[in-house]
Amino acid sequence: MQKEIIIEQLKERGCRITKQRLILLGIILQNECSCCKEIYYKATKEDNRIGMATVYRMINTLEEIGAINRKNMYKVACSDECEIENVCTVKLDDNSVHQLSAKKWISVIKEGLKACGYMKEQNVLTVTVKQCESDFKN
Repeated sequence: MQKEIIIEQLKERGCRITKQRLILLGIILQNECSCCKEIYYKATKEDNRIGMATVYRMINTLEEIGAINRKNMYKVACSDECEIENVCTVKLDDNSVHQLSAKKWISVIKEGLKACGYMKEQNVLTVTVKQCESDFKN
């Protein structure tokens, strides 16, 4: 139902409903992707002609029609074996920046949960981070 509503809104905006757009829409609706790069990797497995620019345009269009909110797209659902790079960027107050792969991000979350006593031998299934409106501005 949700897919049909979005397709109708895209048509109203004058967008052609191409095979590539349908693939991207399916991936976005069926997965909790953390970034455009993850959507791109999943899409190229279905159609290797889909480019990164196509993914960004589709995300922008979906955001414009209100189908998604990019501020709430920061969802990570990866196993310890996930090979997706740069799912998390951490900037520290000394201006150092660290890019974490999905595997490293899950490892950091696990160790932090263990250190704080929230976790023992369980595995992390998903991590959802909602971006604060203030964006942690100092």
